[in-house]
Amino acid sequence: MFWKRIGLYLLTNLVVLLVLGAVVSITGLDTGLSAYGLNLGALLVFSAIFGFGGALISLGLSRWMAKRAFGVVVIPPHSSDPQGRWLVETVARLARNAGLPATPEVGVYASDKVNAFATGPSASRSLVAVSTGLLARLDRREVEGVLGHEVAHIANGDMVTMTLLQGVLNTFVIFLSRVLGFVIGRAVGGRGEGLVRLLAILILQVPFGILASLVVAAFSRMREFRA
Repeated sequence: MFWKRIGLYLLTNLVVLLVLGAVVSITGLDTGLSAYGLNLGALLVFSAIFGFGGALISLGLSRWMAKRAFGVVVIPPHSSDPQGRWLVETVARLARNAGLPATPEVGVYASDKVNAFATGPSASRSLVAVSTGLLARLDRREVEGVLGHEVAHIANGDMVTMTLLQGVLNTFVIFLSRVLGFVIGRAVGGRGEGLVRLLAILILQVPFGILASLVVAAFSRMREFRA
């Protein structure tokens, strides 16, 4: 399943490049902008490398970053704490039932909110964490339901799927902001062209990034219902 999704990542990357390349070719943007010194083909490759590269790096570091950001305390597999041992054993059972290749790490973090999450770069290197507020307010049957939901995210490969989507959106944000920044810079011209182009790129990345975040949030909500 993991290698299948990596193959999907590579295929998606290629499709994005082909679609963007076809659009700029059909619209004549490549010819028009190339005359002014902008190589759209090279920009497409640059955007894809940094767009997908950044998303993959974030995925690879996701488990480590989540532990640091939330202060997650990982429960040892043979914990002497009854509640901790029950959490580990429950996640292990749910992971086996879901066909995961390895049991996710199980952790607890301090928060009054009833919350839980799953993260990690792959099904064999994942983490399931629950808040202290969740453990305090829910009974074991309810907690097991939450744990099952988080394990389902791992089994469905949602982290990799979200990374693919983020990579595609990153590519569009980088590409479009630089194309429009180049056009704006050329329109201004003069000695300030380079500075205007840079400022335009930085400013345009903000609304484009917000739109991309909204798309990711909407897709994430869909995956929540599926899990």
